[in-house]
Amino acid sequence: MVTESSNIISLSDSIPEIWDLLNSKERDLVSSNAKILDYKKNEVIYNEEEMPQELMCLCKGKVKIYKDGVGGRSQIIRMIRPTQYFGYRAYFANQPYVTAASAFEASTICFIPMSIIEDIVYGNPKLGMFFIRELSTDLGIADERVVNLTQKHIRGRLAESLIFLIENYGLEEDGATISIYLSREDLANLSNMTTSNAIRTLSTFVDEHIITLDGRKIKIIDEEKLRRISKIG
Repeated sequence: MVTESSNIISLSDSIPEIWDLLNSKERDLVSSNAKILDYKKNEVIYNEEEMPQELMCLCKGKVKIYKDGVGGRSQIIRMIRPTQYFGYRAYFANQPYVTAASAFEASTICFIPMSIIEDIVYGNPKLGMFFIRELSTDLGIADERVVNLTQKHIRGRLAESLIFLIENYGLEEDGATISIYLSREDLANLSNMTTSNAIRTLSTFVDEHIITLDGRKIKIIDEEKLRRISKIG
């Protein structure tokens, strides 16, 4: 069940990049209309075909953006980390969501009505440019992933996904363990492959001393080789 957040989080911390672009009047408008909610692991944030109403910013936790495909298989499109914004593209496009989003782990999210964001954009070109840059960056990443997920072989796709997780979530204190624990199914969905192929390829990477596995924990042993596999596809 979604609940109002019990965490004391200021809006300047919740939406830092946007907050810095607003004047005092705009900040008051956002403050009076924003809400911060807590989501449990696997709770759905929005579904495909719903009409977008709010800008979302992840304050804490991890969120996955995904799309259900043929035969009930899901494709993970993006993984959101604090303090990234999401859910606004469909509003600007004046269309329903073409993806769904859920909390990958317990997460706290800030919501701001998009109608208010749109009103502010008309009078604040800096905020408008912020969204143009964000959308342009996301489009570039999406274009590259489409090519990689369709043209790379299984080894290259899985290696790329592991590097993607490293670059998005970093490593734990040991400097080797990826700071997000995905199920084999989620890792397969991120890599556009079946779960059995993901399991088999992970085992191969272990045999080649590229990674080690401890349940859902993945420890990188040879990052240079992993990047080389990703690059050659």
